[in-house]
Amino acid sequence: MSVSTQNAKSVAGNNSRPTSRDGPKKNIWSSMLDSVANGKRLPEKNLLILGGTSDSQREFLDTLSADTSDPSLRNERRRGKTPPIANKFALGYTYQDVLDADHEDTLARVSAYLLSEPSLSFAPLLKPLLTPHSVPETLVVILLDWSEPWTWARRLREWVRLLRHVLISLDDETKIVMEEVMTEWRDRKRGLDASTAGPGGLASSGGPVAIPLGPGEWDEGLGIPMCVVCQGADKIEKLEKDHGWREEEFDFILQFMRTLLLKHGSSLIYTTPFLANSLQSLIHSSLGIHSLLKRQSLKHNVIDRDKILVPSNWDSWGKIRIIREGFDMEGVSTGWSIEIQDPPEPVMNESADSAPNTDPTAREVDGSSAVTIYEQTIQDPKRDNSISSTGGRANGINKVEIETVDMQGFLTQQLEILEQLKAEDERDRTAKPVPKLEMSPMDDNGRVNEHIGPVQFNMGGIQVDADDMLRKLKEREASRTQRKESLTTAVGDEKAHNQALANFFAGLVKKPGGSPRGSPSA
Repeated sequence: MSVSTQNAKSVAGNNSRPTSRDGPKKNIWSSMLDSVANGKRLPEKNLLILGGTSDSQREFLDTLSADTSDPSLRNERRRGKTPPIANKFALGYTYQDVLDADHEDTLARVSAYLLSEPSLSFAPLLKPLLTPHSVPETLVVILLDWSEPWTWARRLREWVRLLRHVLISLDDETKIVMEEVMTEWRDRKRGLDASTAGPGGLASSGGPVAIPLGPGEWDEGLGIPMCVVCQGADKIEKLEKDHGWREEEFDFILQFMRTLLLKHGSSLIYTTPFLANSLQSLIHSSLGIHSLLKRQSLKHNVIDRDKILVPSNWDSWGKIRIIREGFDMEGVSTGWSIEIQDPPEPVMNESADSAPNTDPTAREVDGSSAVTIYEQTIQDPKRDNSISSTGGRANGINKVEIETVDMQGFLTQQLEILEQLKAEDERDRTAKPVPKLEMSPMDDNGRVNEHIGPVQFNMGGIQVDADDMLRKLKEREASRTQRKESLTTAVGDEKAHNQALANFFAGLVKKPGGSPRGSPSA
């Protein structure tokens, strides 16, 4: 009995299920879990947002995350779930999840790194963000604002200098990846793709013919795609009305910016707050984020001056030249290539309280600098006030430091001044005659009527002028009196004539010793 029981237990032990401690089974489950996790992993994209203030950076992120198809649905989904934006100090950070058109699937997660000042002190913060893995998924966005368009060239130059300083200091592996990224972007311009392009971006045999690059295109590729966003395009109308800007100034800005960005293969867009624009489509297409349900088309716009959109690889010198004749694209392009080689400099706001740069470079002095060409044409409207105030400070007129005097001495001086003014007032009062008051103002009816004005009253719903009515009554009475006098005079004359005739005939009758002629004799 005991032997059979032991045999049954041994058979049951041999046929039992494997426990979780078995090595091969554990490896199978871990590989399956890893594959599922990799399938649900979101594509990660990076945005380097450079420039602007903390408020303008928030405005850019709000515009980027806005849902143009159904804003109410987007707001309901994001209510209480909006990630915080930390951009008060140094390098800021936030993230956004890009949803598909049906708002059910997440296409990618975009990590946004924000930096406001192009200082070399922040270069070590940007360097860890650029790795061989992150460079193909990174887009640089430079924010400019229409509140200060006269600073655009200088700000853009300093940001490009900072980026070049950071990118040059990267390791060789990252530089190789950057070169591959730039080659891929250039091939889009030349009509090639990765499958047909050979080493170095050359077309393989039997593939499509490569379109050669035009002058000024991709001369200064940074290694990372770039987009320049000019915010606040609604201020264009204010510049036109308040400061007298004309179409020449706006065309020059557009030609200048397009010429510079063409060298870097960058895109350009003007945005207006609270108005629909193509910013979201431009950024997502540059990052390689495409909806599986709704294909959004990105169309250029160079006609509407407040809705400019120039995608990457679309522009050329020929398209820029037709905007307005006389623009020196060759000089601007050459000067820009030389200027961006230097390290970045601090950007100074030339306001009325800050002195302008007193240490210009040699290129800025001789006028060959691209920034100088821009600032000579697009000037700050407050620059004249700045120059005049600077000259006043140089002459010692407006000083920051003033010398103070003792309180009692100051009060003594003021007392003497007050006594002097009091004596002058008394002398003036004595010299001037005292005006006499008119005791009977009613004697002058004209002056009284002038102060009182016309008297009106309502009679049966009709507004009647009392003075006019009184004048008409007087005229009617006067005309009636004249008519009576004329009638009385006419009646008196007729009676006198009749009386004269009666007296004449009476005299003939009473004449003695005779009878009227022709009467019969007795």
